[in-house]
Amino acid sequence: MPPSLRSHIDDLIDAASQIILGKQDEIKLALACLIARGHLLIEDVPGTGKTTLAHALARLLGLQFQRIQFTSDLLPADILGVSVFERETSTFRFRPGPVFAQLVLADEINRATPKTQSALLEAMEERQITADGQTLPLPEPFFVIATQNPSYQIGTFPLPESQLDRFLLRIHLGYPERAAELELLQSQSRRDLLENLHPVIALDRLQDLQRAVQEQIVAGRLIDYVYALLDVTRQNADFVTGLSPRAGLGLLAAARAWSLIEGRDHVLPEDVQHMFPHVAGHRLHRTSDGRNPVAEELSSLLRDIALP
Repeated sequence: MPPSLRSHIDDLIDAASQIILGKQDEIKLALACLIARGHLLIEDVPGTGKTTLAHALARLLGLQFQRIQFTSDLLPADILGVSVFERETSTFRFRPGPVFAQLVLADEINRATPKTQSALLEAMEERQITADGQTLPLPEPFFVIATQNPSYQIGTFPLPESQLDRFLLRIHLGYPERAAELELLQSQSRRDLLENLHPVIALDRLQDLQRAVQEQIVAGRLIDYVYALLDVTRQNADFVTGLSPRAGLGLLAAARAWSLIEGRDHVLPEDVQHMFPHVAGHRLHRTSDGRNPVAEELSSLLRDIALP
């Protein structure tokens, strides 16, 4: 990787770490998701910095940003846009919705009904939407960060598996460590700090990073290792279904991105292991209660497969 790209990555992580205190690994995971051309799901209780992270990334990357607050009465047209009749020309004109942005924050996505949630499916997979019989491309890059409240909270709808599968990674921010939270309590408002952020990576540099991810070297034995991880989930009776081929491709893309951020031109088994819980955790559901596996269950899967 050229030194200039390495410098851009370090600058972004350092700047974001001044806003989201004590969460450098989560910031790197979010960046890895973006340069791997995936979408990110952040699940946590309110008030842990999910929305702030999305705002910080948008500002540091200079991306056009739109926030969609998901509620039970939100309609698909509120996301995608609507055709409006213009009396002067006697024609309908499509007014794009907030999904037409480079970074879209789908805030509290599981507070909307499944019908509204599904409005994002085509956008996230095909990077386009269909409206009034026309196919309309979305901006590049197109990155969705969705926040999700825990399912036990009142007023939430579970995300269907087809929706969950569109997210490359799921992360949890969690509460900060003591030192980080004390600093947070004593420092400026995060909102004020966000206002002072300036882009540290230009759009063409971000696109260079996305192309560089595709050039990361993956050995044949590592491909076999990824397949073995997929297969062990399919043979495990503890899960309703195993990981799909899409999940396998996502795991490789995420591992490539992580290895690039770590400053290497090749993927190691440790990169796959680091990304596996974030790729697999939201896609697997236990047979016993339908919930996602906890961290220890995912670690057990990794221990079942010998490293190449």
